[in-house]
Amino acid sequence: MKIETTELQPGYHISKVIKGGWHLAGGHGVIDEVEAINDMHAFVSSGITTFDCADIYTGVEELIGKFIRKYKSEFSSGNLPPIQVHTKYVPDYNTLETLTRADTVKIIDRSLMRLGVERIDLVQFAWWNNDVPGYVETALHLAELKKAGKIRYLGVTNFDALHLRNLIEAGVPIVSNQVQYSILDHRPESELIGLCNEHNVALLCYGVLAGGFLSDRYIVSTEPKPPLENRSLVKYQLIINEFGGYELFQECLHIMRKIANKHEKNIAQIAAKYILQKPSVAGVIIGSRNRIHLDSYKDLFSFNLDAHDLLALARAIRNAEGPSGPVYELERNKSGKHGKIMKYNLNEQNH
Repeated sequence: MKIETTELQPGYHISKVIKGGWHLAGGHGVIDEVEAINDMHAFVSSGITTFDCADIYTGVEELIGKFIRKYKSEFSSGNLPPIQVHTKYVPDYNTLETLTRADTVKIIDRSLMRLGVERIDLVQFAWWNNDVPGYVETALHLAELKKAGKIRYLGVTNFDALHLRNLIEAGVPIVSNQVQYSILDHRPESELIGLCNEHNVALLCYGVLAGGFLSDRYIVSTEPKPPLENRSLVKYQLIINEFGGYELFQECLHIMRKIANKHEKNIAQIAAKYILQKPSVAGVIIGSRNRIHLDSYKDLFSFNLDAHDLLALARAIRNAEGPSGPVYELERNKSGKHGKIMKYNLNEQNH
């Protein structure tokens, strides 16, 4: 089955399944560089041509750069399809109040050097603290770099409707917003999707599998006790708690399992397809450490959830307590339980 694509902008197509890079940053076990690069080749050969990474993902931009250089001849000959590299610009929390244009240029130039490219396909801008002014000015600096040819398109990540609208009204040419969106987390639906539809801003979605919780592995299981395997599971266990707790989560998984049986799929595929069929969603970011689930990703495009499936899923979440509020509001609170697990100053460690 062929991986479907989305035309994010006229003439610019991305794969609807995007290979996430966070899992290659070292927080999910030791990374074998040769194996990781070979896996990238397998993903691209299978039609997953879009990569998501970030300036703060330790070693990931460099790893993608090595992949590009290793297979340069295959790209130029057409034996491999063109790839799209999406990175993020995430100024450290401690630098927001003093951030200058020169600081922004320095980080973008560093990403260009790491990736070994002359232009980044999409730079997704993040801003930790909405109480600190300067995000509009910084986004306009990025727009200048776009005009200079260093950036092809500009996006944002974890921007709520209010602050995204401010960027749009300031004339920043935003084409996408990367947000957390899953059957457990519907915060983008509160205000954001309407704004995105109005201004042709696509959603690129992470957390669609809730760090792996939305899979057959966790059905009929007891709630995991700390310490959990990685920070991703810690993060999404908190989302399950916001959703209504592990018992309600299990009820949701059982309904998803019935739908999966109907389509001869697995729970993770149902979870990903649920988000892919949402309005304004251009792609789902799947954090794969390797190619083990590659056939499962390709099989996402062999079926669609019908009206009966969607009604059953609506019933599965009708008793959900949350999470509520604008996107990323919970995580943005440094003193809250979601914010306490975040790492806010990774650029200073990766200079």
